[in-house]
Amino acid sequence: MSDLRTLMDGIVFGESTRWHDGRLWFADWARQEIIAVDLDGKSDVMLRPPGDGGFSPVCLDWLPDGRLLLVSGATRSVVRQETDGSLVTHADLSGAFDVQHWNEIAVDSRGNAYLNNIAFDFPGGDFRPGLAALATPDGAVRQVADGFGFPNGMAVTPDNSTLIVAESYAHMLTAFDIAPDGSLANRRVWACLGEAAAPDGICLDAEGAVWYADVPNHRCVRVREGGEVLQTVDTGLGCFSCALGGPDGRTLFMVVGDWSKGPAMFTGDPTGRILALDVSVPAPPRAQTNEAPGW
Repeated sequence: MSDLRTLMDGIVFGESTRWHDGRLWFADWARQEIIAVDLDGKSDVMLRPPGDGGFSPVCLDWLPDGRLLLVSGATRSVVRQETDGSLVTHADLSGAFDVQHWNEIAVDSRGNAYLNNIAFDFPGGDFRPGLAALATPDGAVRQVADGFGFPNGMAVTPDNSTLIVAESYAHMLTAFDIAPDGSLANRRVWACLGEAAAPDGICLDAEGAVWYADVPNHRCVRVREGGEVLQTVDTGLGCFSCALGGPDGRTLFMVVGDWSKGPAMFTGDPTGRILALDVSVPAPPRAQTNEAPGW
């Protein structure tokens, strides 16, 4: 395996990494931009809010037909980018829920979009259990789970059978069976990670293991179901999200930043960067196509 290397720097607050169409995509929450960077470090701003500030991109994924979905915190909606570049509302999240802080999206190969919400003002508000919702391809939205200890990263297995959710405050990965209609059942602990762990963004690999980003512990960790640690990468800074990609799916991308000042990093120096590391187990094969989400 190669050494850890920096692919891009100058990021303020990076999140929601996804490998798609030959590049790594991510959201810079502070700049409210969706950015894509190639393996040579060349980056482009792919999307930014219009002049009226009509949306604020929080996280992103793709529908099976290749159209981009993103969650907008400002408008409390899922926004879809059409093939001509126009933006339309895919699902309205404002009417069905009294919570505001939508945090992550994961789309399965049937076009079902799973979303989660931390349900309290972070970091200063009183804790409330978070929830998960489903936005179906026709834009209908319903709650499918609740009781999360700060839901964070999510991933759907390649066969659409299981949703895995990182619970940062509960120090675990939680799994659900996915029913044909998108409903969730058979909630269970997929992996206990230890009281020091705070899993953030996650991704799956071809062996069914999960990589999880860990902000306070400055690391990215690979675990198998049951919690056995298979590999740990010391990232030096808080690790917020991770994704597998590259031409053969064997590059682990991690977005990191200095979290020592907490939310003040939104307006502080751009300490964020994208780190890359070659690993032995690739991404799931289906994640390498444009017709499926880039986990």
